[in-house]
Amino acid sequence: MLETDSLTVGYGDTPILRDVDLRADEGEIVGIVGKNGVGKTTLMKAIMGLLDPDSGTISYDGTDVTGWSADERAKAGIGYIPQSRDVFEDLSVEQNLLVGESVNDEAERLLYDVVYDYFPILEERADQKAGTLSGGQQQMLAIGRALVGNPDLLVLDEPSEGIQPSIVQGITEDIPAINEELGMTVLFVEQNLGVIQGMAERCYAIERGTIVDELDSAQLRDDDVVAEYLAV
Repeated sequence: MLETDSLTVGYGDTPILRDVDLRADEGEIVGIVGKNGVGKTTLMKAIMGLLDPDSGTISYDGTDVTGWSADERAKAGIGYIPQSRDVFEDLSVEQNLLVGESVNDEAERLLYDVVYDYFPILEERADQKAGTLSGGQQQMLAIGRALVGNPDLLVLDEPSEGIQPSIVQGITEDIPAINEELGMTVLFVEQNLGVIQGMAERCYAIERGTIVDELDSAQLRDDDVVAEYLAV
């Protein structure tokens, strides 16, 4: 579903990622782990088309999308939940979800029923301004907005950051359930050990802008193995 080949990305003359090769096959949940500042968010932005790579390629569903804009990638079926959530604070919850309809032009149906099933508070607060929601509720809204359009690939950047443990636990359970129900491929960045172990089927580890390891399901169950790439 997604593959990068020798992806190198930087800001001006400052290199951040170097020769990154990764893949997420159809229906997989793949994690990316690493300490602060190693380039995880840069990778997510490059995959989504928000940053142009210096070299290398990004392929989505067998097509080279390296030169595509973020809007084109979204319409092709990539749903993106950024680290900062980026909800439209002055719009209502319902209006925020409407924005998500622009994801995946080829989707046969919209997924409002799925969104409200997993995140019922979004239906309850449909008329409430998004900026008045708690951080956890805004994260649910950001995920719901990406899901509404029925994406084939869901890209999440640190879904647990800055939200209360009860909602973190809910998201950790909901994303695998959505993956199983819909067959949706998931690629996510995370530093929370419990979230990584609860969601990922396998995981890439990044250090200094380069992938240094790939952890399988057995390795992911070992706290010490995973924590080696998370400790500051």
